Amino acid sequence: MDVKAIDAVLPQTQCTRCGYPGCLPYAAAIAAGTPINQCPPGGAATIAALATLLGREVLPLNPQNGVEAPPRVAVIDEERCIGCAKCLPPCPVDAIIGAPRFLHTVVAALCTGCELCIAPCPVDCIIMVDVSADSVPEGAPCAPANRDRYEAHQARLQRRAAERDALLAARKKLARTPDPHTP
Repeated sequence: MDVKAIDAVLPQTQCTRCGYPGCLPYAAAIAAGTPINQCPPGGAATIAALATLLGREVLPLNPQNGVEAPPRVAVIDEERCIGCAKCLPPCPVDAIIGAPRFLHTVVAALCTGCELCIAPCPVDCIIMVDVSADSVPEGAPCAPANRDRYEAHQARLQRRAAERDALLAARKKLARTPDPHTP
C-alpha cells in the first residue's frame, strides 16, 4: 500500500503518541502491517478511514497510546511564562513564538494540539484548551497545512545541522593547518 495515501488519512499532529516520531513514520509502519489503531488525535474516524483504505478490520483505539478527545490547542499563561524557551524546540510546526528571556505565545491557528510543549515547561504555564471559535477564531489548521509546516520545520532543522557541521569542519581544518608565521 502507498505510504503517502496512508499518511494523507492521518491528522498530521506529529504528536508521537502512536509510538513513532511523526505521522509519516507511522504511515510507513501501517503499510508494513502495524495496527491502525494507534492514533489518539485521529481517533475512531481515522481508524475507520484507514480500515476502509486498507481493507482491514476496524479496531478500537489502543488505550496505551491515549484517549480520543476533541481537537485542542496549547495556550501559554503569559503571567507565568518565564521566557525559558524550552517549549520552542519540541513544537513540530513552529506554532510557538518567542525567544529566550521573552514572553512566548502560541499561534493557535497553527497549533496541532500535539502537547509536546507541555513536558519541557518548568513552570507549567502551558495548558490545552478545546478548539472553539474563542480559542481559534481562524479555525484549526487542516492536516495538509500541518504536514507542510512540519516538513518546513524538519527542513529548517536539517539545514541548521548541516550549517553547524560545515562550520565545525571548517574550524577543525583551520586548526589542523599550520600557521605559516609560526617558527
